Amino acid sequence: MSDSPNLTNVNFDNMTQSQFEDYLPDLFAAAGRGKVSEDPRFAKFLAAHPDCMNLVRDLESIADTAKSLFEPTEEPSDAVWSNIASKLKQEPQES
Repeated sequence: MSDSPNLTNVNFDNMTQSQFEDYLPDLFAAAGRGKVSEDPRFAKFLAAHPDCMNLVRDLESIADTAKSLFEPTEEPSDAVWSNIASKLKQEPQES
């Protein structure tokens, strides 16, 4: 996880849950493709605050699900493309 300017010199071990929640947008932005829940800088805090750990995992799950919505599930078969081509050939051409 790369540090954003808002996260430099932040002591996560001594903060409150509310303070941690204030940092969540920056944490997720800095995580990129990584997971906040797996970052060793937050391990002690998250172990001591299970509600925050559950929130982080829920947000990670939501983010993963949202990303998967943009991934193609499967390509149309050759039969579909052939059917489209055949239908296009059957339509009268406009001049």
